[in-house]
Amino acid sequence: MTNPYQKAYEQSINDPEGFWGEAAQSCHWYKKWDKVLDDSRKPYFYRWFPGGMVNTCYNAIDVHVENGRGDQDAIIYDSPVTNTIKKITYSELKDLVAKLAGVYASLGVQKGDRILIYMPMIPEAVVAMLASARIGAVYSVVFGGFAPNELATRINDAKPKVIVSASCGIETQRVIPYKPLLDSAIDMAKSKPDHCIIVQRPMVTADLVAGRDLDWNEAMSKATPHDCVPVAATDPLYILYTSGTTGVPKGALSGITAGTWLL
Repeated sequence: MTNPYQKAYEQSINDPEGFWGEAAQSCHWYKKWDKVLDDSRKPYFYRWFPGGMVNTCYNAIDVHVENGRGDQDAIIYDSPVTNTIKKITYSELKDLVAKLAGVYASLGVQKGDRILIYMPMIPEAVVAMLASARIGAVYSVVFGGFAPNELATRINDAKPKVIVSASCGIETQRVIPYKPLLDSAIDMAKSKPDHCIIVQRPMVTADLVAGRDLDWNEAMSKATPHDCVPVAATDPLYILYTSGTTGVPKGALSGITAGTWLL
């Protein structure tokens, strides 16, 4: 008897279009694709599901709420460092993400614009990513606590319209203020963000720059929720940077559906 895993694996290798075309049927599409795989420019460039219109955030959150799973936990945050346990349902997550997407939009962020996320591992970091995807922006997550020069390099490359950060991060018993690092990076960078959104954590209160910085809670309290924006399946979703250990960090641009290209 054929092992189901082995059968699926063999199909993914021998018939990738059939395998991924069938898998994609379980996703929500505003418009179905014209073709599963465009390999007309192989072996250097492939495009998955050209012609399709989709939204990653909708498939990650909204579809579950609509299918009756709104009260199910979407995020379980368990931090042994701060002794914090927090659960967020799909309905709650949808509300948070839609509001932050509204904040982004109010700051002029449009489809294709970049948002840089310089955050500790807190639920707001997930919300920041999903909210970016919700309006079709391209996000880049930079490791929280990176030195100003390393952060500035990524700011120059991504040219984010908005940066989302927090007042501090925590490593075991050590509190690391993020805002001074972020401010120094922005001073160094040639490309400047229009705005920064800062999560004020109880351990450290960050000083906000007037006219540029927004307090997360205040911005969310005034936000108008934003619907998902349909984007092409071949549009970019996020940029992930290499370490830069052996040179200038290189951005790997990942598409909505599949495929990664080095910038």
